[in-house]
Amino acid sequence: MRRSLPFIIIALVALLTVGIATTVYRVKVRPAPVTAVAATPTPADEKEDPSLHVRGPREAPVTLEIYGDFQCPSCAVTSQAIDDLQKQYAGKLRIVFHEFPLAMHNHAVDAARAAEAAGLQGHFWEMHDMLYQYQPIWSKATNPAYFFGAYANSLGLDVERFRADLQSPEVQTRVISDADAGAARGVKNTPTLYINGREVKTLFTFEKLQALIEEALAAKKNS
Repeated sequence: MRRSLPFIIIALVALLTVGIATTVYRVKVRPAPVTAVAATPTPADEKEDPSLHVRGPREAPVTLEIYGDFQCPSCAVTSQAIDDLQKQYAGKLRIVFHEFPLAMHNHAVDAARAAEAAGLQGHFWEMHDMLYQYQPIWSKATNPAYFFGAYANSLGLDVERFRADLQSPEVQTRVISDADAGAARGVKNTPTLYINGREVKTLFTFEKLQALIEEALAAKKNS
C-alpha cells in the first residue's frame, strides 16, 4: 500500500490538472456576453415640438419662420406671398409661424388668442388664414370676438369651447411665451422672417423671398 501511494497521488494530481485545463479552455472559448448599447437618437427619431405651428414636411431643406401680428397689414401681404411660395416649393419649404402681437394694435392679442384657441381643436392654420383674409373687417370692429366666433363656427369648431379657450390661461401663456421667445431672439417688429435660422434683411416680396429660398436650396445641395 505504501509503495502504491505515490502512484495514486500522481494520478490524482494528473486528473486535477486535466480538469483545471479543461475548465480554463471552456472559459476562453465561451462567447463573450453581449452588452446592450443604447441607440443614439437621430433627428428623425426626435419628436416635433407640439407647440409649433408648422406647415410643410419636417425634412424640407428650407425652413422659413415668421413672427407675425394678425392685425399687421404687412403681415397679411407677406403671408400671402409665403403661401404662394409654399405651393411652388411643395415638399422643399417648411413654414413656422410664431405669435408676436404688437402693443400698437389694439386687437392683436385677441386675434392671437383666437388662432391659438382654434389650434387647440386642430385648426390653427385655418383660423390663421381667415384672420389675415378678413383683417380689414375684424380689425376695425369694436368687439372682434363676435367675428372670431363666426369664423370658428364656419370652420366647424366647438364654438362654446372656442370661446372658453379664448380666455384660458393655456392660450394666454402660449401667446406670451411665443412673443417672449421672439423678443429674446431680437425680434422687434412684424413681420420678421428667418430662413434656415438667418434673419431676412430684404423686402418681403414674392420675388425677393424666392431668390433667398433658391440660395438656401443651393447651399443645402452643396453642403
